[in-house]
Amino acid sequence: MLRAEFPDAGEQSPEALLAAYESMLAATVESVGVETVVEETELDETTVRRVADGDAADLPLSSAAAVLGTDPEYPDADTVQAEAQDILLMGMTTAVMDVESLASGIDDEMEPKEIQQKIEGRHPMTLAEYAVLHSYIEGQQR
Repeated sequence: MLRAEFPDAGEQSPEALLAAYESMLAATVESVGVETVVEETELDETTVRRVADGDAADLPLSSAAAVLGTDPEYPDADTVQAEAQDILLMGMTTAVMDVESLASGIDDEMEPKEIQQKIEGRHPMTLAEYAVLHSYIEGQQR
């Protein structure tokens, strides 16, 4: 989700990339504490504990960004989310890819319009969906 954190995203499967995201989020919760994450985000304690256990596939990207934003080592949540979306948009530009070819490349797991809305932040995107898009887009740049 952060540019410097996953430079080899295109070489990883979506599942491996998701596991890396989940590990990063779990480490953040461990570092700052469950209570801090609950206080500083809109997430409930059950969700934060799930994230701490490495189970964040269904977590919206905005919530993952909020978790990272609680750690002073990372930018604030809005910046993290904007950078995550920018990674996808810039990657599509570099790979000369439109949403139709992206949808086809991920075996139509998502519709082109849905992909566009998710990347632009107009529709929620889960961490698992982000991993699929990030892995594929980065893999096409090579």
